[in-house]
Amino acid sequence: MTVHGEVRPGYEGVREAFGDIIAATTGGAAFSVFRDGAPMVRLWGGSAADGVPWTEDTRTVLFSGTKGVVATVLAVLTARGLLDPEERVARYWPQFAVAGKDDVPVSQVLSHTVGLPYVESDLPMLDNAANAHALAAQHPLWTPGTRVAYHALTYGYLATELARRVTGEDLGALVRSLLAGPHGLDLRLGTPPTVPVATLRRAPGYRISTFLKDQERRRIVERMYRGLLDSGDSMNSPEYRGATLAAGGAVGTATAMARLYDRLLAGELVPPDVLAQATRTWSEGIDAINDRPLRFGLGYELADPIGTYGPAGADPAAFGHSGAGGGRHGAWPGRGVSFSFVTNELQAEDVDERASALLAALHEAA
Repeated sequence: MTVHGEVRPGYEGVREAFGDIIAATTGGAAFSVFRDGAPMVRLWGGSAADGVPWTEDTRTVLFSGTKGVVATVLAVLTARGLLDPEERVARYWPQFAVAGKDDVPVSQVLSHTVGLPYVESDLPMLDNAANAHALAAQHPLWTPGTRVAYHALTYGYLATELARRVTGEDLGALVRSLLAGPHGLDLRLGTPPTVPVATLRRAPGYRISTFLKDQERRRIVERMYRGLLDSGDSMNSPEYRGATLAAGGAVGTATAMARLYDRLLAGELVPPDVLAQATRTWSEGIDAINDRPLRFGLGYELADPIGTYGPAGADPAAFGHSGAGGGRHGAWPGRGVSFSFVTNELQAEDVDERASALLAALHEAA
C-alpha cells in the first residue's frame, strides 16, 4: 500500500518506518509530528474502512488517548482556579466523602491511586452520571494513595463528574470550548453519528493486559473493561462514540492530537507552572492489578521503564497518553517535539512495535 504525505528533510527515516507499518497492516494509520509549532511529519496510508482509503483527515477513536485530552482540560480548569489537585474531592463533590474517601485529594483520582478501578454495580457503561454516583458510594479496594493501578474506565466517570461539579458542563462541551474550537483541532468527545470515523478492527490474537498472568486478577480486568474491546460491535457503535466517555471515547486525527500537545508545549493552553505540576510524577510502580510498570502525572502518562514514550534518552520528561490497540500521543518537552500515531488496527501490546518503531526513528531524526 502507498504511503501519502510528506516529511521535512532529516525525517526520511520516519517515513521509512511508517512505510513498513503500512506495508504490513490490514487497516490504516497516520503519524504526525510537530516541532516548535511547525509540522515536521504528516504521513498516512492504508484503509479507513472496506473500500475507503485513509486520508489526512481520517478520524479514529482514540481510546485511552482520550485521557490525555481530558488531562489537558483539567489542567486548564486548574489554571483558571476552578480545580485544585491537592484539594479534597469532597470539597467539589460532597457525596464522595463516604466509605473511607473523606480525605481523598483530586490528585489521587487523576494519578490512578484512588482504588476504584471498576464499578461494582452492574450499570450501563455509557451512563456517566449513574457510574459516577455508584463510585462515590463505593469502598476503595485499597487505602487511597497506597497503590497505583490503571483505572481504565472509571477514570473517565470520576473526571467527568469533577469537571461537571466545578463548571456545570460536561467534558464534551469543555473539549469543544477550551481546546477544539479555539485551536482549530479536529477533536471531539461526544461525536455525532453523521461524522465519518475509521472502522476499528482487531488483529488476530488481540487481547488486553498482556503483562498479566494471574487468572483471578484477569477477572478483575474483565470487570474493568466490560467487554468493550471483545468485538467490533461496541467499539464501532455510534452510541459509544457519542457518549462522551472521558476514559476512551474521543475521536480525532493524528494532526489534531500532535497539534494539541504542541500547543501545550508552547504555553498556549496552560501556563508553564501548571503544566509542570500536571506532568511531574504523582504515582509510579507496578500496576496492582495488571503487573505493568506505570508512571503518572495528573492524568498524563509519563516516560516509563518499558519505553512507552521513546527509547532511552529520547526525553525523560516525556508525557502523553497511549490508547488501546496501539495509539500513542504525547510530547518530548526537551526537544519541543509533539507526536501522534493513530490506527484502526488494534494489536496486542506485547507484539505491537508500530509506535515504538516510529518514536525510535523520530529520536534519530529530532
